[in-house]
Amino acid sequence: MRRFFIQEQQQKLDLDGPGDPNSLNYAIGVFITASMIILFGLTMLYSTSSGMAGSTYFVKQLMWAGVGLVCGMGIFIVGYKKLSEYSMIFIAISAVLLLIADFCFPPINGAYRWIKLPGIGNIQPSEFAKLAVCVFLAKYCAEKMRYLNKLSVFKGIVPAVLVTGVVMLLILKGKDLGTTSLIAMVSFLIFFAAGVRLAFILLPLLIVIPSGIIFIKHFDPMRWSRMTTFMNPELYQKDDGYQLWNSMLALGSGYWQGMGFMESRMKAQYLPEAHTDFILAIVGEELGFICLALIIVAYLVFTFFGIKISLGSNNKQGMLLGFGITSIIALQAMINIGVVSGGFPTKGMPAPFISYGGSNLVMCLMGVGLLVSIALETSYPGLNKEIIAEAKSKLMKLLSYLK
Repeated sequence: MRRFFIQEQQQKLDLDGPGDPNSLNYAIGVFITASMIILFGLTMLYSTSSGMAGSTYFVKQLMWAGVGLVCGMGIFIVGYKKLSEYSMIFIAISAVLLLIADFCFPPINGAYRWIKLPGIGNIQPSEFAKLAVCVFLAKYCAEKMRYLNKLSVFKGIVPAVLVTGVVMLLILKGKDLGTTSLIAMVSFLIFFAAGVRLAFILLPLLIVIPSGIIFIKHFDPMRWSRMTTFMNPELYQKDDGYQLWNSMLALGSGYWQGMGFMESRMKAQYLPEAHTDFILAIVGEELGFICLALIIVAYLVFTFFGIKISLGSNNKQGMLLGFGITSIIALQAMINIGVVSGGFPTKGMPAPFISYGGSNLVMCLMGVGLLVSIALETSYPGLNKEIIAEAKSKLMKLLSYLK
């Protein structure tokens, strides 16, 4: 994979080459797959939250799905290239929102992740920071590819690491280790795909990961407990392992075909966050392992189409951006499934397109818009410019008519 990316980039270093003619078909596949997962998620959200104002959660999620669809369509129309020109502005906006969440709003469940908007709900700036970092890194690495392996203060990998590091520190300040780790993983994958030396990628990992483990073990006992109890949740089922133990009970109760839609017992106040991070446990209880396997297949199909769009892009930036967006959604799905099934430490990571949460759903749909935009630019280069020019022309005609 790495060799393929590097060969593609070397071929396109000075001139963007032709892209994959099937990219538009892959974009249709991405859109259909995401739509099917969202519809399934809305159905399960109604079931999961039926005992606790389920209609409210359902209506709010439906509203956020509409907002995400509008945002995704806007990205699709404007085009990722035009949006990338403002990547540093998006980074700055994300940083300001993270600062507001860190210092201007009270914590929720011990974390400073949300900005409360009266009449709308809570928004989570770190979700949009994921996209901002991805867009920035894709543009920067594509433009500075010749210098990425040089440790220069003003060129190469150092400025990219500094900008990404600031965003990650602000997210970590809000006590969101999961999102911080996710952005770190996606950043390393983008650097890897861009051809950065493995030494530049592995050395920080060899320093940061052990240091982080030592720090958490000695200075953050609550998080250390969450990181270790997953290995034997039955021993801690009444305290730190309560959530995971009930999640595993729900999954075990479903067997192959499940207990039936709307028939979950664990959602009745037994499993915390059943409609958000642990919704897949209720899916397993009500619809069984077969349905869970189909959800995993759907995520794999989405990842396949996303990678094909990335590999088929006719320029470096589209290639890296598509790879980054696909990685965000695929890794998030993998982590959520691992947490729910007891394979990973318990961490607040929603299931993409399924879990209740407006910010994550809008982020995912914006990611879909970016992938479709990359495919559109590959199949019809310059079409976004024509669409924008036509829209400006019609707007000017309308304004002149109103005058």
